[in-house]
Amino acid sequence: MTYPLTRTPGHTLGCQSLTAFCHTGGVHPEMVQRLVALGILEPERDDAGNLWFGRDQVLALARVRRLRAGLGVNYAALGLVIDLLDRVAALERELRVTTSRRTGGRSWT
Repeated sequence: MTYPLTRTPGHTLGCQSLTAFCHTGGVHPEMVQRLVALGILEPERDDAGNLWFGRDQVLALARVRRLRAGLGVNYAALGLVIDLLDRVAALERELRVTTSRRTGGRSWT
């Protein structure tokens, strides 16, 4: 019996192969490959070049599907819209922390 010196991404807890990821997300592998090429999804690659998707990528795919279905955002604009949404969320977190410090942790409502 042999043991690997390091864990490959596919053996990491919660990682899914491309096939399993597509099944979980309800999308075609070509769409996933397009999103990877655009940098919207960021899977890990093993030594053989296979894609492995973590739990965070399932959430990212769900976000992409909501933007496409709800707002009709095209593939070219997805990266920009996602970056802007992340920036807004970071600014809101920062504002909450700043406001919480000024009010002693109490909400004004």
